[in-house]
Amino acid sequence: MDALFSRLFSSEEEELYILDCMAYSMAFMAACTFVTLLFENVPYGRYATSKYGFPVNVRLAWFVQELPAFLVPLCLVVWTSSAKTSRLPNQLLIAMYFCHYVQRSLIYPFLIRGGKPTPFASFVLAIVFCIYNGYMQIRYLSHYAEYPAYWVTHPCFITGSILWLVGWLVNVHSDHILRNLRKPGETGYKIPTGGMFEYVSGANFLGEITEWAGFALASHSVHSSAFAIFTTVVLASRAVAHHKWYLAKFEDYPKSRKALIPFLL
Repeated sequence: MDALFSRLFSSEEEELYILDCMAYSMAFMAACTFVTLLFENVPYGRYATSKYGFPVNVRLAWFVQELPAFLVPLCLVVWTSSAKTSRLPNQLLIAMYFCHYVQRSLIYPFLIRGGKPTPFASFVLAIVFCIYNGYMQIRYLSHYAEYPAYWVTHPCFITGSILWLVGWLVNVHSDHILRNLRKPGETGYKIPTGGMFEYVSGANFLGEITEWAGFALASHSVHSSAFAIFTTVVLASRAVAHHKWYLAKFEDYPKSRKALIPFLL
């Protein structure tokens, strides 16, 4: 794979420049997505419509679309040579990334119960994004990210790592609550309760936003920051849409519950 990169890029400086451009492009995409989502919900799940293409089985869609976010980085780590992967800060940050995507691509899809099919357009866009972001995050961390020896004791790394862990736990626990809302044979929607759902409608989204914000703080790069911004734009919009949907559907929906940020929003 090193030979492939040497053919694609004339120098490491050129590849790093491309990675930087990818990060700034993702930040720009986040701005465009923010504007778009003011007028339309993310088209999957309860907001899916036929105008975005034929439906793909939800388990298959989640597995296939998320798998590149695991496989592309795995190839970059295993089949490329870089001294950066021997350094503790880089190792820990790469481990954070893999921890999320092992769960998201290899475990989560097979735990889904029911769920509406994913429109083909959303499915394809998710695949493209996972390839794009997987390469950008892990290629930078494994080959270019430079951290001082004391970085793992720096307040930014410690705080970011704690935020990442808390966010990951909230995300996984919230998904568990959502999966177990219905008893076997039941259909329809129910009001989620327990965990962070006692405070916000989008507890799973809050967890993932917190997770990647912590990752960005710990890794201290434009690449991780762009990903955190993009994630926040998409998931915050979905949390607000869910909150409005719950309020409209359930007369007894807790009025004190917020959309995304406890007690505030």
